[in-house]
Amino acid sequence: MPRTAALVPAAGRGDRLGPGGPKALRPLGGIPMLVHAVRALAGSRSIDLVVIAAPEDTADHVAELLAEHAFGAEVAVVTGGDTRQDSVARALLALPADIDVVLVHDAARPLVPEELVAAVVSSVRAGHPAVVPGLPVVDTIKGVDADSIVTSTVDRTQLRAIQTPQGFERAVLQRAHAAVNLDEAPATDDAGLAERIGVPVLVIPGHEEAFKVTRPFDVVMAEAVLARRRAAGNV
Repeated sequence: MPRTAALVPAAGRGDRLGPGGPKALRPLGGIPMLVHAVRALAGSRSIDLVVIAAPEDTADHVAELLAEHAFGAEVAVVTGGDTRQDSVARALLALPADIDVVLVHDAARPLVPEELVAAVVSSVRAGHPAVVPGLPVVDTIKGVDADSIVTSTVDRTQLRAIQTPQGFERAVLQRAHAAVNLDEAPATDDAGLAERIGVPVLVIPGHEEAFKVTRPFDVVMAEAVLARRRAAGNV
């Protein structure tokens, strides 16, 4: 029976978050962000296997850390690469043959709602080869020149801020990574790689709580969301 896997590139150092080790292992409510992220993926009941791409020097520690927690899915750890793109490619190679749908999720989005994970999987299994969650852009976006002079105001009605997890038919994600041209600028997400090979990417409604924890202020927001969930008995 075909199964679904989620790949979690977690080899980033998190320099913008400040000192303190790998970003994925920074605590949120006393628990590493990576553990929160894996719980959300497994808790969706849509994921059978989670593969984490960890930094080479901490891969064993990450495996031991995850072994201390109970998840509703299989969990494996592989050594990540120098870039996010490389880490995803390495995790993809570790998948067993019976996986036919693959999600890619940022460890830095630890509070992604379980229902969003399930919605992405459902959309891929409904026949969409590539699916991403996204939110309408609410800020005014302006283009500027080299001197920071405004050159245009972008029509934001057709813009979406894209989140993860991003879902793909396995064959599509494999083709997208196989077609990577190292002379091109790196794609900032896997959907960008799919776009480059002509695969249509569906955007489904995202969720405000699936935000990325990148800066110290993001940690404050994440702690507040987590505290609210705990007070409501949802954690």
